[in-house]
Amino acid sequence: PVRGEPRDALVGSTLADLPTGALVATGSVRRRAQLAWLRPDLTFTGLRGNIATRLAKAGDYAAIVMAAAALERLGLADRATEVLDPDVMLPQVGQGALAIEARAGDAPVLNALTAIEHGPSRVAVEAERGFLAELGGDCDLPAGAHATVAPDGSVALEGLLASLDGHVVLRESDTGPAAGAAAVGHALARRLLDDHGGAALLT
Repeated sequence: PVRGEPRDALVGSTLADLPTGALVATGSVRRRAQLAWLRPDLTFTGLRGNIATRLAKAGDYAAIVMAAAALERLGLADRATEVLDPDVMLPQVGQGALAIEARAGDAPVLNALTAIEHGPSRVAVEAERGFLAELGGDCDLPAGAHATVAPDGSVALEGLLASLDGHVVLRESDTGPAAGAAAVGHALARRLLDDHGGAALLT
């Protein structure tokens, strides 16, 4: 279906208002690396649990970082102090997207699901997943990607690979046809790995 909000959100403070040395809680190495790049003065700690548990702990830190889509879907969007633009923080691959699985041979169910199939959302996620697949990573990799689909059907993808400490952040973008969305992701990842020194970050 139509993708939800792909961006990350801060709860407790805006990025600009975080004091020097502020303690930010996040369980994501991707978020931590990008925040450390933007604000080397910040300190970090882990954050686990469901959404209610994380929000209950928000007061223990200067800010916590969460997926904005999670807050929106629970009717808690007002808890977000700031939603971070992808220019500031690239989201996780597929963040905000939902997928529904069905058995391969179940024609009635597959036909019914075509009613909610949203082509641009699928193309965007395929580009992002192609990027992550080429990196050979998962949610434990300090990498992010965000794709958008233009009215002419082309897909624009921005991808990022960082060191765990945020001292190195490699960021690149590319465009290509929607029909080859995954290939756009693969190619962009290879550029980061081969042309920008990204392979050294994975060793």
